[in-house]
Amino acid sequence: MTHAQLVQMAVNWLRSYRCGVVLSEQACVSGEMPDAIGWKRGCHSVLAECKISRADFLVDRGKAFRQKRKLGLGCERFYLAPMGLLRPEELPAGWGLLGCCGRKIEIVRPSNKKMRSATGLHYEMNLLLASLRRVEIRIEPQTITEFLKWKNRMAEYNRGTLPGGIMAPEEEPNFYLQTECLEGEPETPEVGR
Repeated sequence: MTHAQLVQMAVNWLRSYRCGVVLSEQACVSGEMPDAIGWKRGCHSVLAECKISRADFLVDRGKAFRQKRKLGLGCERFYLAPMGLLRPEELPAGWGLLGCCGRKIEIVRPSNKKMRSATGLHYEMNLLLASLRRVEIRIEPQTITEFLKWKNRMAEYNRGTLPGGIMAPEEEPNFYLQTECLEGEPETPEVGR
């Protein structure tokens, strides 16, 4: 099994673990480049570090963000390795272990669920923002906000025109800025009053 295959398995496992957003192999300002990290509701993050050799695991254990728990990413942190390669007792405190056997991943040891510090959250935000910026660069001249608006996506899928019955955003009335009094309705106050 290659490292890339194990990373893809980690991504798939994070999705099955109910992570709605998953990134793999993206650099973080702390120097950490998680093999896979995902986020669930409530900003709960789950890190999966993939190891295909003991030597790689031993080198990883010595990194600064592994030695100082507060520098690391992930509310939950797991090593993912072929079954039997790593022993639970040699993991850093609080870390979980995922064992891979064929295409199946099994939780050998669960992770502590509250490992992330305020510093770790800051690094995760940096990672997410940097990733969003990379997306925005790829979709230019459109911004992420424009891309995410469902009407813009509908128009894009329909070769530039909105499907029948859908009003363009610029044609929609804005009742919050309306200055005329509609029949039978109280006048909307002007902005700033």
